[in-house]
Amino acid sequence: MIEKIKNILEIQDLRKRILYTLIMFAVYRLGTHIPVPGVDAETLSHYFNAAGGALFNIYNLFSGGALGRLSVFALGIMPYISAAIIMQLLTAVIPTLERYQKEEGEYGRWKITQYTRYLTIAIAAFQSFALSTWISNITTETGQHLISISPFVFVFMTTVIITTGVVFLMWIGERITEFGIGNGISMIILASIVAGVPNAIISTYEQLKVGELSVFQVGTAIVIIIVVVAGIIYIQEAERRIPINYARRNIGAIGETATYIPFKLNPAGVIPIIFAVAILMFPATIAQMFVEQSHIARVIADLLSPQSYVYFIIYVVLIIFFSYFYTAILVNPVDIADNLRKSGAFIPGVRAGSQTSEYLNFVLTRIIFVGSIFLAAIAVLPMFLIKWLNVPFYFGGTSALIVVVVALDTLHQIEAHLAMKRYEGFLKRS
Repeated sequence: MIEKIKNILEIQDLRKRILYTLIMFAVYRLGTHIPVPGVDAETLSHYFNAAGGALFNIYNLFSGGALGRLSVFALGIMPYISAAIIMQLLTAVIPTLERYQKEEGEYGRWKITQYTRYLTIAIAAFQSFALSTWISNITTETGQHLISISPFVFVFMTTVIITTGVVFLMWIGERITEFGIGNGISMIILASIVAGVPNAIISTYEQLKVGELSVFQVGTAIVIIIVVVAGIIYIQEAERRIPINYARRNIGAIGETATYIPFKLNPAGVIPIIFAVAILMFPATIAQMFVEQSHIARVIADLLSPQSYVYFIIYVVLIIFFSYFYTAILVNPVDIADNLRKSGAFIPGVRAGSQTSEYLNFVLTRIIFVGSIFLAAIAVLPMFLIKWLNVPFYFGGTSALIVVVVALDTLHQIEAHLAMKRYEGFLKRS
């Protein structure tokens, strides 16, 4: 471990990337503690803790605690993720967007990125307006209002500030991706979740000390988390290797060289989890704002509560759907088969061309089904177990999946930089 850290610090480019990522994390964490003017942050926090419920806990988790303080980053990066989901779906059904993605190269990707940014601003503006309007109408049990200024001024100012905060977070994510280490958006979510872990551990310890939790409950929760983390690592690193042969021609002889195509058991990584959470949180949040005025809104809020079995079922279905959907975007069996044919490669026992693409699609469909079921099970099972154990923090399967998968992806990027450095050193010696 010490040797690896030493190797990382010796590479100037990698050292700069890690330092840049840490600086962006510091800026993000600072923003989560800057409250919007005109609101009593302490009273708001007490109100959320008393009446927010499980949905608030999830949203607050993904915003790094910013929602509970109504900071400039109160919405976190979730509007951008929602916009990305919508753009991915539209790309699959609108020919112009599909052409941008597949045929226009760098220009097409730039156009889709621009559309995603515009859509992010629209979603953030709508959500921040709804959030600020809801907060401006809240009165506590003692009749106290949460805001100290005019409701109109508060709604306008909060909408502008929080929307700007979302845009700034989107910029931070893109800068981390370009100049830092790892995927910027995923790294922001990782930072949000990890930031809440110390307080959760302290809270658990205090409840254990006063007897509200037993040693058995805490020990069982720790074992669950360890097993979940081990399962995530196994699934994320597992792959199906499809053997392929390349024709090799030498003077006076014809032979074959063998290699393989690695298909990950979970090619989509953490994206299905993030997408599923974003899809479920949007209608649940809107319904939660109108539970006092509408019976229908209360029913919807109850059904989409993380403690509801309907929520679990929809959550599992969305994870499986996005596992297939996002993998279809990342991996195209027809393109792989065409590239194999052009390079003179073939899968033993399978004809080149259409039969190869059909075979690859068959294999990919099967392994994605297994991977998505494991993914859904790991995401949902700890929620049940921790709910039954009454552990007072939300670090179940969803959080563990995001943290572990993003951490693994980041480690792979660091290893790639280290391997490149060793390769450059070999070239210099030769």
